[in-house]
Amino acid sequence: MIIIADGGSTKTNWCLLNESGRKIYFNTEGYNPFFATTDYIISSLRNNLPGHLALDQIREVNYYGAGCSSEANVNIVKEAMNTIFPAARVSVGHDLLAACRALLGLNQGFAAILGTGTNTCLYDGQKVSLNIDSLGYFLGDEGSGAYIGKRILRDYMRGYMPKKLQSLFTDTYKLSHADIFDHLYNQPLPNRFCASFSKFIYDHTDNPEYTRKVVDDSFTDFFNSLVIHYPEYKKYHLNCVGSVGYSFRDILSEVANRFEMGIGKIIRSPIDDLVHYHMVLSRLEK
Repeated sequence: MIIIADGGSTKTNWCLLNESGRKIYFNTEGYNPFFATTDYIISSLRNNLPGHLALDQIREVNYYGAGCSSEANVNIVKEAMNTIFPAARVSVGHDLLAACRALLGLNQGFAAILGTGTNTCLYDGQKVSLNIDSLGYFLGDEGSGAYIGKRILRDYMRGYMPKKLQSLFTDTYKLSHADIFDHLYNQPLPNRFCASFSKFIYDHTDNPEYTRKVVDDSFTDFFNSLVIHYPEYKKYHLNCVGSVGYSFRDILSEVANRFEMGIGKIIRSPIDDLVHYHMVLSRLEK
């Protein structure tokens, strides 16, 4: 049995391929090693993996995760996977590689992630050939859920939101300024906390002059800070995976058009296409 997993900062999508080729999907929380330790991942998986999984019968785990960009971070996740799946050969890769394989397969092109965080790259059909660092949610991640969420929090706390939305935000979240600062500076996973507020924009589109502008500004910053700095970026199509890019794909398409970049494949989650990639690769290797 083989497991393929796509791990974002908020959620991990898993697929078990059994001997007959049947696909069994399930979810757990996300495990970004910038914020989660090996012990935390082990504990979470033991509590959240489906009880019917025969963990000692899984022979291969292909895990792609947010934050798995350095050897140290890869090892945090790999140690956890080796503990949970003791008989498996474990491979841990970056979620950007998962995006490339899901969006482009064995073809070259431009791929992006617009979810809790942001990432972008050029892909040569096998590996990431060029990546401009998104710098994470403190310094960058333009276009991401966390980036949109920070804008919303700033506008709310400074009183810049339209009055109706300000009241709706207060009623929905019941957060004082002190609560917000506590979540940002004292509680774990502040990036996930910020990203959670992008849903507020999606749920309240009755004031498009504000809500649409927030998203448009965020995607414009995404292009200005990242996309246009790739050589000859206009010759590529924008292929994108992630809940933010997918949920606001109409605005993303408009912004891409302003920057004279065509739109390619936009999907919410890479897991289905990633499973297909591994099935194709397995047939090619036989």
